[in-house]
Amino acid sequence: MKMTRLIIKELLHRKVNFLLGLLAVITAVALFIFFLTTGEASKRETTRLMRDLGFNLRIISRSTDLEKFWSTGYSEDPMPEEYVHRFAKQKGISYNHLVAVLRKKVAWQGGDVLLTGISPEVAPMDKKKSPMIFSIERGTVYLGYEISRGRNIKKGDGIELFGKPFRVESCLAESGSEDDITIYAHLQDVQELLGMEERINEIKALECLCRDPAKESKDLLIEQLERILPDARVIQIKNIAAAREKQRVMTEKYFAMSIPFVIVVCAAWILVLAMMNVRERRQEIGILRALGYGSFPIAWLFLGRAALTGAAGAVAGFGIGTFMALTYGPGVFKVTANAISPAYDLMLLALIAAPAFAALCSLIPAMMAVTQDPAVTLREE
Repeated sequence: MKMTRLIIKELLHRKVNFLLGLLAVITAVALFIFFLTTGEASKRETTRLMRDLGFNLRIISRSTDLEKFWSTGYSEDPMPEEYVHRFAKQKGISYNHLVAVLRKKVAWQGGDVLLTGISPEVAPMDKKKSPMIFSIERGTVYLGYEISRGRNIKKGDGIELFGKPFRVESCLAESGSEDDITIYAHLQDVQELLGMEERINEIKALECLCRDPAKESKDLLIEQLERILPDARVIQIKNIAAAREKQRVMTEKYFAMSIPFVIVVCAAWILVLAMMNVRERRQEIGILRALGYGSFPIAWLFLGRAALTGAAGAVAGFGIGTFMALTYGPGVFKVTANAISPAYDLMLLALIAAPAFAALCSLIPAMMAVTQDPAVTLREE
């Protein structure tokens, strides 16, 4: 207890050294808490933004003429709608956000448009995902930019498609793609309009970034598809898949490099301060050794001091790191801002790790203090 009181008195006496050491621990803990608290939001933000690039898998009938497919934008060989539900029943599949599509170019009001029926997203049984695209109710349509602009149609207007009335739910913004000449409706409505009940000509999906490391030559997805639907063909839009993979890897590497860098800098900071503290207290150490204090009490003067500094830094660092995450995180991760919340479970981790971290950084200076010869130290005086 006497040595603990001595530690506290020494901290109060050498305030500058103590405050600098405390600042190092607070910096390390605060940044660690900030990165971990916002890390989950960062991952979700990256996933959401990459997801918004669009579907990267198009699943069509194996008998499709690919030249016609690329020239028209859709397959002329329909498939049973049941295929998409067969996908959804499979567990452990490496893709999600399944959408059944029926698309066909038709003449409407003096021009050609792409009439596209889309189903509500079908989630695989073992995955629950928020919808990737808008959900269309029956009896309503979404009009592409050029269609609504060229025909002066506005949201809420009524239109007719092959004699059947529909309400315009939304007029889409200009995209600079074929979406600008597309009429989107509920899949069942389009099936009825085209006389193709329970038929589709494409399944769109988003491929997960997971891969089986044991398989290098063959994509896991294609293997699964061949087992489930041998009559279907999968087309991967490689540039979108590659962009997702590169962004995910970059984010993971950034966090993997940032935290160790902060820890190394703060560790060196604490080490230098601890060595300065040992040097300033050479005479005090010599006197204590001359009075009969052994190695453990002397080491405790420095390791206990470091642990106490670490505990105080953990409390302050957790508060500052959490404040920074809640204040600045939502401004950075706007899409997933609601995912940022205080991680109180990290408080216990900080209270254990910070004192141990500070003590470990002070271990070499403490050993230097223990091995000092009191006769040599006092003779210098």
